[in-house]
Amino acid sequence: MKLARIVAELGLENLAAGDLTREVTGGYCSDLLSDVLAHVAPGELWITHQRHLNVVAVAKLRDVAGVIFAQGNRPGHDVVSRAAAEGVNLFLSERSAFEIAGRLYRLLRP
Repeated sequence: MKLARIVAELGLENLAAGDLTREVTGGYCSDLLSDVLAHVAPGELWITHQRHLNVVAVAKLRDVAGVIFAQGNRPGHDVVSRAAAEGVNLFLSERSAFEIAGRLYRLLRP
């Protein structure tokens, strides 16, 4: 499913958008950067509470479709600016990681 459709369906706030035409293959929830580095697959949406610059670096390195910050955990301007410069999609949701993951799962596997 295209990222733009998922953003609309989940009501995500777009913080930094690179390529909304990307195909999303799944989702991954984790706040441990080492865990994400080891397990997230390219094309997945990463759901996290972390909001520092290393999130952008890990997202870029693992080629995720985007990062969703859960529970309104808005990253700082430096993070958003770096993501825009690197072409990393960043989104914000007021929902819990659990709810985002459940809704994403239903969208991708009806």
